[in-house]
Amino acid sequence: MMTEPTINEALIAAHGLKPDEYARILDIIGRAPSFTELGIFSAMWNEHCSYKSSKKWLRTLPTTGPQVICGPGENAGVVDIGDGQAVIFKMESHNHPSYIEPHQGAATGVGGILRDVFTMGARPIAAMNSLSFGLPSHPKTAHLVKGVVEGVGGYGNAFGVPTIGGEVRFHRSYNGNCLVNAFAAGLADADKIFYSVASGVGMPVVYLGAKTGRDGVGGATMASAEFDDTIEEKRPTVQVGDPFTEKRLLEACLELMASGAVISIQDMGAAGLTCSAVEMGDKGGLGIKLQLDDVPQRETHMTAYEMMLSESQERMLMVLKPEMEAEARAIFVKWDLDFAIVGETIPEDRFLILHGNEVKADLPLSKLASSAPEYDRPWVETPAAAPLGAVPAIGAIDGLRALIGSPNYAHKSWVYEQYDSQVMADTVVAPGLGAGVVRVHGTGKALAFTSDVTPRYVKANPFEGGKQAVAEAYRNLCAVGALPLATTDNLNFGNPEKPEIMGQLVGSLKGIGAACIALDMPIVSGNVSLYNETDGTAILPTPTIGAVGILTSLDDLISGQPQDGDLAVLIGTTLGHLGQSALLAEAFGIEQGDAPPVDLAAERRHGEFLRSHRKLIRAATDLSDGGLALAAFEMAEAAGLGVTLTAADIPALYGEDQARYLVVCTKNDAEALLNAAKSSNVPAEIAGRFGGSSVTFGTDAAPLAELSALYRSAFAKAVAG
Repeated sequence: MMTEPTINEALIAAHGLKPDEYARILDIIGRAPSFTELGIFSAMWNEHCSYKSSKKWLRTLPTTGPQVICGPGENAGVVDIGDGQAVIFKMESHNHPSYIEPHQGAATGVGGILRDVFTMGARPIAAMNSLSFGLPSHPKTAHLVKGVVEGVGGYGNAFGVPTIGGEVRFHRSYNGNCLVNAFAAGLADADKIFYSVASGVGMPVVYLGAKTGRDGVGGATMASAEFDDTIEEKRPTVQVGDPFTEKRLLEACLELMASGAVISIQDMGAAGLTCSAVEMGDKGGLGIKLQLDDVPQRETHMTAYEMMLSESQERMLMVLKPEMEAEARAIFVKWDLDFAIVGETIPEDRFLILHGNEVKADLPLSKLASSAPEYDRPWVETPAAAPLGAVPAIGAIDGLRALIGSPNYAHKSWVYEQYDSQVMADTVVAPGLGAGVVRVHGTGKALAFTSDVTPRYVKANPFEGGKQAVAEAYRNLCAVGALPLATTDNLNFGNPEKPEIMGQLVGSLKGIGAACIALDMPIVSGNVSLYNETDGTAILPTPTIGAVGILTSLDDLISGQPQDGDLAVLIGTTLGHLGQSALLAEAFGIEQGDAPPVDLAAERRHGEFLRSHRKLIRAATDLSDGGLALAAFEMAEAAGLGVTLTAADIPALYGEDQARYLVVCTKNDAEALLNAAKSSNVPAEIAGRFGGSSVTFGTDAAPLAELSALYRSAFAKAVAG
């Protein structure tokens, strides 16, 4: 047998535990922990599993509403979509693993979020991702982009879930720390949702799925650490995914759930066997005893420490009705997956781990989860941004060239053509627009999905930036005709021990909360990823918002394209806000001024107006990055048409005022829409018309063909590496 290392200050620090946290462990157990116990505490008390720096502020978010069946605290959120059906969804980060090993990091991020959804009894129907990379000129960027996109596509395509949307951005702040945020949604009957609360004493604890190996040991702790130049040494902490095994696991789990054998079920994600067992026991007020000799292993001589902390993929832990063991086992044998009884629920508050004939850990279970440290970290409010100075002169069309020639705003087909968006044959709106739409199979309903955040805004003004991320998600759903239902968040920030970083988190959560209340989009699930720093430099604050909306009938879908002679109608007020705008960032490298203010009452009024007059609208998009000019160009280019806008000045064309939409109507419908807007007190005006073969802003023009060639080639060129 391997002798266990001596517990000293260096080993404690290597486990990400601060001296006062270790002192707290000694206090709880009244003795020095074993090596395995130290690993268990380290896994359960790190930021990734315990939310110890963010819990206080997460509690302030609105998480309830008549549509919410289950809010945060489970594997994913559950929202009612009528007719006895529910949509189950969540977003999670796999940032650190994707930076170390891009293909597997991104692939297992997708695998993990899919398990979060099907462990609740839902069949996954859609996936999205939000990706942030460093500058294209940085030596690692091309390698990361290729690896991450391949990993996302490879796993999702093989598993058989359509990837229907997302976003990709580039900024120097992500040079040493890319972000990979994965979203998944599934469908289930509202009365057949499975939860992770263990119940009953002496019930068998069952291990399901793939075998346990040494991959991902310490992954959750690594995910809560800053990076430095020893990054390559962390490669073994990255898990390895197998989408075909996960597909079998999905089918086996759904079959098992239908049999009535499952009491509770939890996927093994971060911190593997440790986290899944502790969470199930803690929620049910029970203890858990595990016998590690019975854990299916794919490597020899694994220690208790390795088995408890392995993050091998495609695994589940379940509490089973004992009388149905044979039936349950037969299902897993049929799907060629491991099924092993590895322990039982016990009445005492204990987490008892046996290996060989030895007790490797004996801890009070409730203290591992609910008694994890919770910090009220000091924070300072982000100071108000200095006013934007004089803006350098640029031609109207040159401004457009600066945007569409940048990988941030170029056409993203290079990315999404690597994803299967049509598998399952229910995709109605494929990637490339503000929101993807998927039919609810066998019904006339559809669900719309989107993901949004503008990190530049959040850095300049966390409160307004947080509001804007939710507002833009709301607009993207309204623009396809969907009623927004609820949101999930993925809060990516730097080191929360720095008061200015903590201030960004607090400010953006206040903004997100205000917007979720005003727009009736409660947060039902989410994830926090902190310590996204390298050598002390933090990423831009990136609180990604994933949102879901419903179309009760596909007849309500807005998904047309402009036709020759159609009019462009602008809904909302244009003041020409250029602070923190895409134009300044891309054309001049200027990231100055304040974020645009967000009027939540106007957001709601304009969104409701658009949805209630959808019959007059052929196509719609929200206005965000790049303002009116970029939105009009994107709509025209997709239809292969030219466009003429009457606006000629830069603030009117490229300002990023919020609560605005560009909609396409026939001449007659445009007149009807303007009259309706007037009587509803909604600002609306004709901004231009579609047709011809050139793009004209005021008196400045260029051939559509030339601009289109730039727009469609810039991304691939940027990541050619």
